[in-house]
Amino acid sequence: MFSVKIPKVINFGKNALSETEYPKNALIITTASKDLSYKWIDKMKIQDYILHDTVMPEPSIDDINSVMDKHKSKNLSAIIGLGGGSSLDVAKYSSAKMHTTKILIPTTFGTGAEMTTYCVLKFDGKKKLLREDEFLADVAIVDSYFLDGTPEQIIKNSVCDACAQATEGYDSKLGNDFTKTLCKKAFEILYDAIMNNKPECYPYGSMLSGMGFGNCSTTLGHALSYAYSNEGIPHGYSLSSCTTVAHKFNKSIFYNEFKECIEKLGFDKLNLKIPIDQAADIIMTDVGHLNPNPIKVNKNDIMKCLTDINNGNL
Repeated sequence: MFSVKIPKVINFGKNALSETEYPKNALIITTASKDLSYKWIDKMKIQDYILHDTVMPEPSIDDINSVMDKHKSKNLSAIIGLGGGSSLDVAKYSSAKMHTTKILIPTTFGTGAEMTTYCVLKFDGKKKLLREDEFLADVAIVDSYFLDGTPEQIIKNSVCDACAQATEGYDSKLGNDFTKTLCKKAFEILYDAIMNNKPECYPYGSMLSGMGFGNCSTTLGHALSYAYSNEGIPHGYSLSSCTTVAHKFNKSIFYNEFKECIEKLGFDKLNLKIPIDQAADIIMTDVGHLNPNPIKVNKNDIMKCLTDINNGNL
């Protein structure tokens, strides 16, 4: 038997942000500046809310505890994650532990976090992937409104992330016919949007990607990418080379088209600061990504992949 889990309600398309009704006394969590967050909040037309905008990108468990300690006595009706993956992950974890309604509103369209049971946080400075059913949104809102004014580099990183998740999800050993259908369709939409300059299609492609990989897993590309992300490289940027090399290793059906996408988006070569054998030891502990990989991976494989990435041998 297979099981697929998605948010209870998904509002998507033009004006989804402003046409959704929001509960009173909701906490909005974002990493955006006040000028930007208030612009978004005005568009939402939400009337009764508390704003928490001091969360840092790539949050830690200490950030989560700070949010919960500050707001646990306020009898919140809901926690709204408004922003990129960091804001959504803080909202997921906080609302799960505080037993409040979760409303997730992505503004960067890459992580697919609004559709998944995944949450990525730092513990002792290292990223850790968590997966719990209680992280699933009660309401997810996907609106292309946020593309206007978003810096180009953030959009590029985000869509690369979505492409990596869709293609790695398709290849995952944990996938099934339904998740493969979602992942394949998501990448077809994203590939067409990238190659034919149609960014307005990114949110829908990312949404489908999240529904697909969120019910199976990502694989080798993501395991490799965390070595670079832990050195401060943006996650989507790290996936540009890492997923390409992983697809080459896995002989993925998406290798050529994924490589076309990153070339069109114009990503630079990556360089790892720590020794490759040391990075490989860390990556080998990431069983959550390596066990579902379609081909069994050993340390020598990881070192070869990292060498190719550092040399630009994609």
